[in-house]
Amino acid sequence: MPANMGGLILPILLLVVFYFLLIRPQKKREKKIKEMREAIKVGDNIITIGGIHGKVTKIKDDVIAIEVGADKVKFNVSKWSIGSVVDNGLNEQK
Repeated sequence: MPANMGGLILPILLLVVFYFLLIRPQKKREKKIKEMREAIKVGDNIITIGGIHGKVTKIKDDVIAIEVGADKVKFNVSKWSIGSVVDNGLNEQK
């Protein structure tokens, strides 16, 4: 084995460890979030990344209309701003 190959093994090993510990789990999380946002349907209870709880009333491309509060105020949010979908069996996310 040539002498200069020994100096390449450590950086390559660090890149492999970095990939499996940081990059791969992040990509899995992003994929799961994207799937959750694509599966949203009218009637789902959602929480935005800003903490607004509402019920989906209309979906159009990348814009979702939600209904909020006792007065049933309706407004539009971008699909990317949905943080989670609340399980309809539960009233609040834990």
